[in-house]
Amino acid sequence: MIAIIDYDAGNIRSVEKAFAFLGEAAVVTRDPKTIFGANGVVLPGVGAFGDAMGKLKAYGLDQVVKECVASNMPFLGICLGLQLLFAESEESPGVEGLHILEGRVLKIPSEQGLKVPHIGWNSLQFPFRGRLFESLQENPFVYFVHSYYLQAADAGIVTATADYGVQIHASVEKGNLFACQFHPEKSSDVGMQILRNFIKVVKG
Repeated sequence: MIAIIDYDAGNIRSVEKAFAFLGEAAVVTRDPKTIFGANGVVLPGVGAFGDAMGKLKAYGLDQVVKECVASNMPFLGICLGLQLLFAESEESPGVEGLHILEGRVLKIPSEQGLKVPHIGWNSLQFPFRGRLFESLQENPFVYFVHSYYLQAADAGIVTATADYGVQIHASVEKGNLFACQFHPEKSSDVGMQILRNFIKVVKG
């Protein structure tokens, strides 16, 4: 069973529906016992960095996430769920993130003549092919919705990048911790394969 962390962020139900489509049991919950009892955990989310951190802390879920990751439980952050794993974001100055990984979350510059937020399909490049991307073709297209992007401090954890005026660190992997800036649940067949690959990790 996969636990999808409920902290009042957007897009949680679409992630639940994607796992149901794949035949994988998933429960939306903020109960620590249920989360710790799961085989894998997903932290989805659409919204503002500061608001999201406030809600995680209010529910005591910031510590739950840290304990899950520390235990090497398979863990997947999606969109805002990726950004929250880092120390801070330009979106919410002075707000500390979960700080599980090192890096910066920066505003996509609008002076490139590109629309911000970045909404739509973009191709991925693989610096090295992490486990989420097994069996995918080169340069697959996935769906993004974001105004801020990751620059990870350690290039060795970056498994996918995308270009949108800047190079976006679009996915990271460290141990059993995975995160994607894009939305696999909205990325058609490619996204479903990414989620299947995560389920494969969960099932060992």
